[in-house]
Amino acid sequence: MLHSVMVQTRNLIRDEVLGAISDDDDDSPSGKRSKLDRFPLSRWELAVSLGVFLVFSSSLFCIYITMPAAKSGKLKLPRSISDLRLLNFISGNFIYWSMVRPTYDEDDGDEDAEIIVNGDEESDEEEEDDVDHVMDKMSITPKHSFMNEMERDRLLEMPSVSRLCLRIDVKQEGCSGMSYTMEFENKSNARPDDSTIEYQGFAIASPVKTNFYGVSLVRSPAFPVLPRRLQHRVSLSRQVRAVISREEKAVDQEDEKSKNRSVVYSSSSPAFPWQRSKYTGTKTVMAVVKIRKKMREKLTERLGHQFELLMKAVGQGMLIQLVSEDIDPETGSGRRSLETPVLGLPKARNDPRNLEFTATFTVPTDFGKPGAILVTNLLSSEICLSEIIIRDGSDTILFPGNTWIHSRNDNPDGRIIFRSQPCLPSHTPAGIKELREKDLRSVRGNGKGDRKPHERIYDYDVYNDLGDPRKKDRVRPILGGPEMPYPRRCRSGRPLVSKNPPCESRGKDKEEFYVPRDEEFEDIKRDTFTAGRLKALFHNLVPSIAAALSNLDIPFTCFSDIDKLYKCDIVLRPTEPKDTGLGGFFGSFVDGILNVGETLLKYDTPAVIKSDRFAWLRDNEFGRQALAGVNPVNIELLKELPIRSKLDPAVYGPQESALTEEVIAKEVQHYGMTLEQAFEEKRLFLLDYHDMLLPFVDKINSLKDDPRKTYASRTIFFYSKAGALRPLAIELSLPPTPDNDNKFVYVHGHDATTHWMWKLAKAHVCSNDAGVHQLVNHWLRTHASMEPYIIATNRQLSTMHPVYKLLHPHMRYTLEINARARKSLINGGGIIESCFTPGKYSMELSSAAYKNMWRFDMEGLPADLVRRGMAEEDASEECGVKLVIEDYPYAADGLLIWKAIKNLVESYVKHFYSDPKSIASDFELQAWWDEIKNKGHYDKKDEPWWPKLNTTQDLSEILTNMIWIASGQHAAINFGQYPFGGYVPNRPTLLRKLIPHENDPEYEMFMRNPQYSFLSSLATQLQATKVMAVQETLSTHSADEEYLIDLKENQRRWFQDEEVVKYFSKFSEELEEVEKKINKRNKDKKLKNRTGAGMPPYELLLPTSPHGVTGRGIPNSISI
Repeated sequence: MLHSVMVQTRNLIRDEVLGAISDDDDDSPSGKRSKLDRFPLSRWELAVSLGVFLVFSSSLFCIYITMPAAKSGKLKLPRSISDLRLLNFISGNFIYWSMVRPTYDEDDGDEDAEIIVNGDEESDEEEEDDVDHVMDKMSITPKHSFMNEMERDRLLEMPSVSRLCLRIDVKQEGCSGMSYTMEFENKSNARPDDSTIEYQGFAIASPVKTNFYGVSLVRSPAFPVLPRRLQHRVSLSRQVRAVISREEKAVDQEDEKSKNRSVVYSSSSPAFPWQRSKYTGTKTVMAVVKIRKKMREKLTERLGHQFELLMKAVGQGMLIQLVSEDIDPETGSGRRSLETPVLGLPKARNDPRNLEFTATFTVPTDFGKPGAILVTNLLSSEICLSEIIIRDGSDTILFPGNTWIHSRNDNPDGRIIFRSQPCLPSHTPAGIKELREKDLRSVRGNGKGDRKPHERIYDYDVYNDLGDPRKKDRVRPILGGPEMPYPRRCRSGRPLVSKNPPCESRGKDKEEFYVPRDEEFEDIKRDTFTAGRLKALFHNLVPSIAAALSNLDIPFTCFSDIDKLYKCDIVLRPTEPKDTGLGGFFGSFVDGILNVGETLLKYDTPAVIKSDRFAWLRDNEFGRQALAGVNPVNIELLKELPIRSKLDPAVYGPQESALTEEVIAKEVQHYGMTLEQAFEEKRLFLLDYHDMLLPFVDKINSLKDDPRKTYASRTIFFYSKAGALRPLAIELSLPPTPDNDNKFVYVHGHDATTHWMWKLAKAHVCSNDAGVHQLVNHWLRTHASMEPYIIATNRQLSTMHPVYKLLHPHMRYTLEINARARKSLINGGGIIESCFTPGKYSMELSSAAYKNMWRFDMEGLPADLVRRGMAEEDASEECGVKLVIEDYPYAADGLLIWKAIKNLVESYVKHFYSDPKSIASDFELQAWWDEIKNKGHYDKKDEPWWPKLNTTQDLSEILTNMIWIASGQHAAINFGQYPFGGYVPNRPTLLRKLIPHENDPEYEMFMRNPQYSFLSSLATQLQATKVMAVQETLSTHSADEEYLIDLKENQRRWFQDEEVVKYFSKFSEELEEVEKKINKRNKDKKLKNRTGAGMPPYELLLPTSPHGVTGRGIPNSISI
């Protein structure tokens, strides 16, 4: 029954996350209502809908009151998108209530044009009487934004401005009225009878006497609710006309009498009329802007999305500005176009995830090649910019984005997007060098303040957010410092809850930890979590089960209880209410939740027992998993006996192991070999967790709130001539007492008692192996160690830098998944503490491992294999090493992946660093490596083993290490967690009892029912289901996973260099060959660790995989 409750609760929570449980689904007679009686919207949705309607209506009203009135006084609405664009253009650049009056001087017969702006008439009554004709007509007058100081200065700086003048002509056509035309021409074309005046620094020529009464500063925006900046305006049209007509008909210079009733403009027009090609030589540049669509489900979000599309269509969504690679000699910085709005209705081309918009620039013909684009988001919400494509004549220039751009309210400076061509700092074009430096400064922050969700700040901090000093059972030490060294994490800057020690607040339960916006999960990944993955588990499943089963410690009583988790469908019906045994209101509430509806659930059968339920019992499977399981990175060659500890003998007892030569020699004899022969032929191997665990054993065994028991273990294996790795003996140690060393040796035997003791000993070894795997090899050596590399890469390497572009795919999602782990996985009281052996000391153990064993130079696969004695250096081999055990699937397949990565990196590095001195002179690269050592791994900064960075070989080895850790290494030790650990007896994450001895109270029970003693030592049903859920989630490939084999496709948007693209194509081809080799090896019957009856093949390092729990596939990055 309790088992049913647990699995039913897990399914129930998934339904809650998917919104399956609601009041509308009530099947009771009182709960049913006719569909006709139900209003389709809730009160909240109705209120939001009305609010959006009122806002939109207000906007239309603003359009009404700002549109020019006809003579009849009626208002006119825009009827199309073109009208809206026109309105936006006019309101931004002109004042359209101006009056123009022609006057005639009887003395000289000349015609004076008197322009009165906004009714600001300054002529007196007498002049009006002398006028023969007075014709009032609305004119279009440039706003102050057209003639502000910045634009005037820019005009004056143009070489051709001094040769230009503004000509105003008057054209009269009978009784139809007059038209005034204004355009720029060369001063050399001036006429003898011209009247020339100076106006705001410009020469204005006219055949008539002209008086100007200034330009109004009054604003009349079409959308008053939207903030505007004067410099953000659509470029002016090719011709600006003032029109006078009694008949209210426009008569332009080209005799188009009734064609245009308002200002004629074009979004493709030059920024200023005098920049047309007939004067200075200009060209038109087209930009295609791709915006990532959001996955929206809520009504308010859909309405908001439509409003955003409208704003983008009329040019109120985004502004972009081109920056040339060439220097403007007058300003000393890169030449810039005007800020131009992104316009047009969105177009969904071949990619349904992106919408396309366009923008048109008119720039001088000598503008140069665009090297950067400045992007400003005018909306109140964020925009995900995929890329911008610039078409300049026959040239196509790609500006990859893949970045979130927040509103200018949050980010007034906008964003800088560089072209796809990578370049070293010394090769940066002069026009964008300053922007390159500015962009780097903007992401570093100052180490102060609470980081906001919209920020893009990368900074370092210690792990001071795992515990809560305000709660006695949640006090945890700070990781990072002399006492507990650790890699640094991304700083979030949340308020401190205590100053001694300085611990950060953990925020609200559902509040996410800060990571820079570009590092967050995309919608697909986030939805995967929401739909029953980590989010459901961490926030719903575990608390619900714990509440329902509080104070109940339910062990597995027989193996069939475990089997039911995989092969039995648990169905709970409303007619069969389940009583949780909890009384009172709270108990009734839980009972009600657990008995809702009819649900169905079962776990997938883990691969380790899918074809052979009893494989986990055999010694050869125990040994095989040390070479081809989820944690194949700790086994090492045994080089001598006795094994000696490095711990202080005054505290931890004698340093010599109880696994003496006599014990091992006796076991080796069963294989027809002497101990000396075994050493000579390198057939003895060791799995040693003694020194790592013994300092924590007493503390772990003393835990009372959540008891678990452990030993410090050593296991010796023998590799037989038949190709099987089998355990010979196991040593389990407790801290010594005055009268006992507390070292216990177990070997496999033939009698029943020894047989069951041996199984318990192996279970304790597996428990230790699971804890070390999760806390050291998985979390520390991949997740935590990779985080400083990512932070330093973003802080010190420009997005233009070749090394940044190479590493970028291998940094995806890592900061986000690490933040989620700190929130719910490795935190005080989190899943790791509650379900793995070290308990509340888990992260202390991880810190100790970092202090005593972590070395960057040993994290590469060949170096690690040599350090453990599992390979020997051999220059004749492809990777420079030869395996001691040829049938070592993790190492053999891993070296193929390593070689492919190394070949790619070496070719790439040599391409960009052809000059041997360029490595040392690359100040961004040197600052990057220096920061990794001295900030990211601050507690290890003085270690002598850090590699130098002086040559291309040095850089290639460093980058190969990083890419291997993020891809192959993480894949090998992560995606096998559920296939191997999903069956609890095969890989228990904790044990709750020590092995009983003859004088122990539990020994009699062990002798009576050894199976019950074994099962009751395992994790409880609650702990087991929590671990299974976590392992299943961590072993899942999401639908948007990006794999190493597809790197050429992912990198195409970063490179337009065909030579570099060839490197990535060759890399993908190599991985295709690797996959074929691995599949061939898995069919080779000689390789006993890969093939056998009921044995799952080793596929963890196969490059490809579909989504789901597959036990294969190498993603680019640590994304789960």
